[in-house]
Amino acid sequence: MRKYDYQKRSALSVCLKYKPDNIRRTMLAELTVKEFLDKVAGSDPVPGGGSIAALNGAVASALTAMVAGLTVGKKGYEEHEELMKHISRLSIGQQELFVEYIDRDSEAYDRVFGCFKLPKTTDEEKAARSAAIQEATRFAALIPMQVARNACELMEIIADVARLGNRNAITDACVAMMAARSAVLGALLNVRINLASLKDTAFVDELKREACRLEQLACTREKELLEVVNQELNQ
Repeated sequence: MRKYDYQKRSALSVCLKYKPDNIRRTMLAELTVKEFLDKVAGSDPVPGGGSIAALNGAVASALTAMVAGLTVGKKGYEEHEELMKHISRLSIGQQELFVEYIDRDSEAYDRVFGCFKLPKTTDEEKAARSAAIQEATRFAALIPMQVARNACELMEIIADVARLGNRNAITDACVAMMAARSAVLGALLNVRINLASLKDTAFVDELKREACRLEQLACTREKELLEVVNQELNQ
């Protein structure tokens, strides 16, 4: 049975355990769909593109679990029964993680914004403020990077569920793939805009290289699936 490893984490991810001091009173993930969209459409800068990228990842995960669930127990798919159960469990787990990142991204923005409000009268205050901004911005780059990593890994699973899963749900798998690609590309844009403010060139270069690799991989995986499915549907 195909195994997928979502436990792989680079050394760059260690600070993702950070919990901001000022947690939002209302978790974005707890809002209704309409409430969330109204908040996005509001005048506040968050939730913004980073949270939406994470939301796209959650949508992709949910659709992947659905296609796998529609395959389990169906005649003609017995050979892949255990794989589909495995994919369903992984996808649901990923959905939960992406939902967490909807709020984490907004919290990361709040942390950066808060650092810019620090006092800057004395040289010591200026130095402390600058260091805090750099640390917060580094964290704000790592949050969407993890979203991109997870979404790109999810695309590998989507490709399998599309290939081996219930043919009546093939277009749902395609929508999952497109949502995952949007999650990757949207998250990477947020990575890059934060990297532009960082002074740690080694860190910046490493994430830039990874971002380019993930972007290319995501676009390739989406293209491969859509080409096959569109050809099948147009026959």
